[in-house]
Amino acid sequence: MIAKLILRDKEYESKPGMTLLDALKKNNIVPESVIATRDGEMITDDEILRSGDVIKLIAVISGG
Repeated sequence: MIAKLILRDKEYESKPGMTLLDALKKNNIVPESVIATRDGEMITDDEILRSGDVIKLIAVISGG
């Protein structure tokens, strides 16, 4: 089974056992541009993805 990353309306697939950071880079998502949550809890870039995970990515907007 795979782990899914969801950003807006797009879904990305990643292999379980990868870190979130590696999965983001593999899918060309800038790690600093998103906040990741699993089951409503924020997770960090070094979190290991598990089989069946659904990670929701929230785009971070900054400005000045």
